Amino acid sequence: MEIIETVERIPERYFKHIQNGLFEIRVQLGSDNFRVFCFFDAGKLIILLTGFQKKTEKTPPREIERAMKLMKEYYKEKEDKK
Repeated sequence: MEIIETVERIPERYFKHIQNGLFEIRVQLGSDNFRVFCFFDAGKLIILLTGFQKKTEKTPPREIERAMKLMKEYYKEKEDKK
């Protein structure tokens, strides 16, 4: 998380654009790989959505769908509060 806060251009090894404004933060602890989906709101505010332990080469589509659903819910709730 520190590298995302302090470095302007984050290497894809740590932070990758997935689709439609959805990004994944990549974390490796020993031989375990974890992913946390997130997106930007109001410029530099990072909204963390959901995370999982990655066990396959490709990111499971259901995990992406889940994160996209949460992102849409966030914006809907934000709009409803206006």
